[in-house]
Amino acid sequence: MKTQAIQFNKLVDQIYNMPLEDKLELKNLLEHNIADSRREEIVNNAKKSKEEHKSGKLSFSSNIQELKKE
Repeated sequence: MKTQAIQFNKLVDQIYNMPLEDKLELKNLLEHNIADSRREEIVNNAKKSKEEHKSGKLSFSSNIQELKKE
């Protein structure tokens, strides 16, 4: 784990020393990558929910007190 922290610190140092234009491009790339990852996570959660609903593992209620207990 310590090696990963050192590598991360080196990476951060390298980024800090990059020209502004490169930093902005990296920021843009990371933002798109994060958005793609989040979309994939949402899709996976939706698939899991559909499977749970089909198998009867999900229950629905409009009773607020019951929902708070869960």
